[in-house]
Amino acid sequence: MTTVASSTSGTASAHTYDVVVIGAGPVGENVADRVTQGGLSAAIVERELVGGECSYWACVPTKALLRSGDALRAARQVPGAREALTGGLDVAAVLGRRDAFVSSWKDEGQVSWLDQTGTALYRGQGRITSARVVEVTGVDGATTSLTARHAVVIATGTGALVPEITGLREARPWTNREAAAAPAVPGRLAILGGGAVAAEMATAFAGLGASVTMVVRGGVLPRAEPFAADVVVESLRDAGVSVRLGTEATSVTRRTDGTVQIDLTGGEQIEADELLVATGRTPRTEDIGLDAIGLTPGSWLEVDDTLRVLAADGAPVGDGWLYAAGDVNRRALLTHQGKYQARAVGDAIVARATGEPVQDGRWGRHVATADERAVPQVIFTDPQIASVGLTAAAAAAAGLRVRVLDIDMGAVTGAALHADGYRGQARMVVDEERQVVVGFTLAGADVAELLHAATIAVVGEVPLDRLWHAVPAFPTVSEVWLRLLEAYGR
Repeated sequence: MTTVASSTSGTASAHTYDVVVIGAGPVGENVADRVTQGGLSAAIVERELVGGECSYWACVPTKALLRSGDALRAARQVPGAREALTGGLDVAAVLGRRDAFVSSWKDEGQVSWLDQTGTALYRGQGRITSARVVEVTGVDGATTSLTARHAVVIATGTGALVPEITGLREARPWTNREAAAAPAVPGRLAILGGGAVAAEMATAFAGLGASVTMVVRGGVLPRAEPFAADVVVESLRDAGVSVRLGTEATSVTRRTDGTVQIDLTGGEQIEADELLVATGRTPRTEDIGLDAIGLTPGSWLEVDDTLRVLAADGAPVGDGWLYAAGDVNRRALLTHQGKYQARAVGDAIVARATGEPVQDGRWGRHVATADERAVPQVIFTDPQIASVGLTAAAAAAAGLRVRVLDIDMGAVTGAALHADGYRGQARMVVDEERQVVVGFTLAGADVAELLHAATIAVVGEVPLDRLWHAVPAFPTVSEVWLRLLEAYGR
């Protein structure tokens, strides 16, 4: 593979490939890999680091920040291990481990992997200029025109949403990027927001010694089962986090001494050394040439189940040459779901390019359907929240006749052995008409590794009569499945 980069300022060149991908994060990388495996040529355009948001400023570094605290808490819950502890977290070691996982924000390793797929890499800002044509502007101003024989795929992801609050932008707040890459732990950290990023970063920085205040307009983890959100709030408060529910920031000021003042509804003020904004995401589509093809810059991209971008009339753009995968289409803003979409769109592009019929049925290989009602997610708070499928409320709102089963995980022998005083809850949501599991939520220590069994049950629509024959090993925390089935009855 040849990695192409602009070299002489002002020069221009042109190249043709079967597929051109804009964005070299995990989604774009997987699209390129999939189409090259299918025998097509591919080029990928990236303006920042190959590997994208997840690798450097989201999933990987944040979980590295959280893992050391998880391990310390786990040791404290087991006699024998507890007595061996001699102190708290070594903050420098935690930050050093994080830096190692992100390769100190250098992407040579990711570029090497891309090389192995046979994909050409173009560094710079990619903009669609017409059907199947992407112009790349390098940092030196040189331009390269890339023409796609079959498809252009937008995989540019999302950026942090900074709300319109007086003085907020001028105060230079942290987003997830600055939090994930922080070179030191602030003494006082204020967080605007109550979603997964806010809750995880409150957990991480409180564990690293910061005094943390969360300012939450509504509730913490509003899309989770209420019991799961409640235990996270309780745990955060137990860890010393001040959780201000039903509160909004009205203005923000960065003082001359570097500290931040946040004015809240009701006239209260709080002070912090840093302010993290974690209030949502916005699509990175503002400067990729959407206006050239009749779409709105800065908008989310609507797609069909083969990930073709749809125009305002609901039809594919042009003759169906434009695709969008990952967060940018807003179907499920999770890396693993984006990579799943990447595999589906790659297969669909190869099928259409080679004349193979596209499998567009419910479980066809070329379509993305698991992001409708079977999305798995782990929120790495203390305790962890692991869920897949529908909450009880969402299932009822969808018109399903459901039965909800709750189990105290502390009563499961495997959980009691896992940690003294294990606290947790499991919920199974059953569609009574079809006798299948449509939702599953776990709240407890180390429940992330239990989630895939539930994902298989939901995606596979495994009848409860069959689940009785999936016998969990004893004594493991997975025995919670047996307890839930016993509670359901025959």
